[in-house]
Amino acid sequence: MKKKMALIQMDVTYGDPKVNFARVSKWVMDAASTGADIIVLPELWDTGYDLERLDVLADKDAKATTEFLSDLAKQLNVVIIGGSVAEESKDGMKNTMLVIDRNGELIQTYSKLHLFQLMDEHLHLVEGHDAADFELEGVPSAGFICYDIRFPEWLRKSAVNGAKVMYVVAEWPKPRIDHWRVLLQARAIENQCYVVACNRVGADPKNEFGGMSLVVDPWGEIVAEGGSEEKMVLAEIDLNKVDDVRQQIPIFRDRREERY
Repeated sequence: MKKKMALIQMDVTYGDPKVNFARVSKWVMDAASTGADIIVLPELWDTGYDLERLDVLADKDAKATTEFLSDLAKQLNVVIIGGSVAEESKDGMKNTMLVIDRNGELIQTYSKLHLFQLMDEHLHLVEGHDAADFELEGVPSAGFICYDIRFPEWLRKSAVNGAKVMYVVAEWPKPRIDHWRVLLQARAIENQCYVVACNRVGADPKNEFGGMSLVVDPWGEIVAEGGSEEKMVLAEIDLNKVDDVRQQIPIFRDRREERY
């Protein structure tokens, strides 16, 4: 089984959801015109890291954002891994991923578990609780947000549950972009799965972001890679490769869970 991916490595206008919604609409339509099956957006594409104003910027229960992405997915017959958005929930403000299928149905949400203190997330956001495991057109998959990839045990949990594709959305800062690349390759190798990772570019008042969106195969080889500029990163993945690699080196069979 093969799937065509389009990663939207876009800049994000700080604190202006209206502008960002318009830009995402154009990017998604352009991506659909390439024949992409699955379109991936970056982290907090709606507001950027304007965390101090989430009380006026965040989307109540992510309702408006879900409707917006659902309409696009249904109209264009594509799956949208909707990056993440600022959600005002009953528990507080969350950084939430939305996964929308071709029918415009919301099939999974995931609120970021690991809050990044260096960018003050812990001061403005509440963490999520549940893993983002889901089945996407017959493919076991999982979603993660940025800082999550520094916690291999969190991603391994989804791999043990059968995930063949891990989607990562991020606003990863440029000063540590080398870590981004190495960590994503490591997560792909150790979990013998595809990692599809979309990072934004550009800057906000406090940070510069590195781009370098990646699609990594189960051997850790880079299938496609973005640079540091705004662009659409296209790639085709072959899901049969996951099974082949897992048969050649059966790490899941050889795990010793009773020891760790």
